[in-house]
Amino acid sequence: MSTSELDWFKSSYSSAQGDSCVELAVTEQAIHVRDSKDLNRPHFTVDREQWTRPVGYVVGG
Repeated sequence: MSTSELDWFKSSYSSAQGDSCVELAVTEQAIHVRDSKDLNRPHFTVDREQWTRPVGYVVGG
């Protein structure tokens, strides 16, 4: 799947100015992450399990 085909979104905590934000795109297989200020940079991808562990740790405290 190409970057343009992904449905990218920003956190609801992102400011309206768009500064210092990352965007995510979620697919059945993976989580894609990119810099919203530089869309020409390559994004990185992690599988859902790799993403869930650290996020669960942060959310759980």
